[in-house]
Amino acid sequence: MRFLFLEPFFGGSHRDFAEGLVAHSCHEIDLVTLPARFWKWRTRGAALHFIKNSPPLCDFNGLILSDLMSLSDFRCLAGTGCPPALVYFHENQITYPVAPGESRDVQFGFTDITTALAAHRILFNSRTHCDAFFHALPAFIGQMPEYKPHWVTGVIRNKAAVLYPGCQFSGEPAPLRKHFKTGAPPLIIWNHRWEFDKNPDAFFDALEAIFRNGIDFRLAILGENFQAVPKVFIKAKERWGDRILQYGHVGSKQAYHDWLKRGTVVVSTANQENFGISTVEAIRFGCFPILPHRLAYPEVIPDRFHSLCLYRSHEDLVTKLGDVLKRPDRYLSARKALSISMADFAWENMISAYDRELKKLADSATGSGHELET
Repeated sequence: MRFLFLEPFFGGSHRDFAEGLVAHSCHEIDLVTLPARFWKWRTRGAALHFIKNSPPLCDFNGLILSDLMSLSDFRCLAGTGCPPALVYFHENQITYPVAPGESRDVQFGFTDITTALAAHRILFNSRTHCDAFFHALPAFIGQMPEYKPHWVTGVIRNKAAVLYPGCQFSGEPAPLRKHFKTGAPPLIIWNHRWEFDKNPDAFFDALEAIFRNGIDFRLAILGENFQAVPKVFIKAKERWGDRILQYGHVGSKQAYHDWLKRGTVVVSTANQENFGISTVEAIRFGCFPILPHRLAYPEVIPDRFHSLCLYRSHEDLVTKLGDVLKRPDRYLSARKALSISMADFAWENMISAYDRELKKLADSATGSGHELET
């Protein structure tokens, strides 16, 4: 079967997901994209671009798109020739934290709602994300002064499911026994987006505490930055100087994975994480994870490692991170076991579920599939 994937924000996890699905699916998937910038304008206007810059819709059995586009606009403009659509929710604008100094624009939340209503199928990238969306949806609708369409919650829920994103792992993890022969200080990996919702201030505050405790380390500050470099990263570069072995995004996937293989520990201080592809990648390639006991992390990390990996306060973060850096050999067996467990998220293990979803989507073309039943 043949599908058209429209991705209005081709970067970060959106890009990883799109490229992985295209590369591994048994179906033919044509990918049409826009650069990863100006997300608000993409949500508002990507449908207008794609309706004029996509292959003929009649050539496809179905559409695939991410949440940063108005499917209702696209379907309206496409008319009766629009094939059935599957929407993958990496994030949503009802629960996503608002940047400092900004107020929530509720229109983006309503775009999520109308996109979900216009879809034949909706997939969330974690149970945590799905539950948060449906928990927040009634109160969000309740903000309306009158004529509140609470019926939409049930309709959207009936077409929603959870399916973890696949991850692309190039090659096998490096043998961890080699990590402790050089005598070099342990390498801390930060491989998240350079944005406010990843809470980098808390990460660098933890490093200060580690340093005051007399613990040596090195840093690889990876991850993508889609706009101006945040001040906290500029200050960190000045503060940690020679301890930073890599500063900034690594364009080559292989080079990126090579940095992860050199790492001892990966740290997250995020306030927003619906799955955490970057964290899963780091764990797969041998990094021990120090993560908050919230968001999607307890869902992704096997239960038996929660007490070791997941922290509940800043003090707990500093304690756990410090212990890994002081006694990395103590965590060797856990790192190996965690690395093996992350292989479950490899595209090779996830793709059959996606291909089944796509076949069902194409089969739904015989009916309308998206009636707004109350």
